[in-house]
Amino acid sequence: MTAGTDMGMSGTYREIAAPERFAHTEIFDQDWTDGQAEVSTVLTEQDGRTTVTNTILYRSQEVRDLVRDSGMEQGVAASYDRLAALLTADPNTL
Repeated sequence: MTAGTDMGMSGTYREIAAPERFAHTEIFDQDWTDGQAEVSTVLTEQDGRTTVTNTILYRSQEVRDLVRDSGMEQGVAASYDRLAALLTADPNTL
């Protein structure tokens, strides 16, 4: 993927076990990953802190490496930074 490239994606929730787990599929609108991926997200609370663990299963190791090398890590990190800011914001200012 090229920096500044727009991309869309869609998916279907397969499982919702609130508040600790959900699973879904995801596929890019312009599919460059050979089909949909299976994603599970687990939230674990310990001592008042929540840890989020995402597991993404791609169709092959080659696709996984392609996604990993696409710069995805920066986009995911930015998303988590925005979520952290939202969760720590004063609710009266939202």
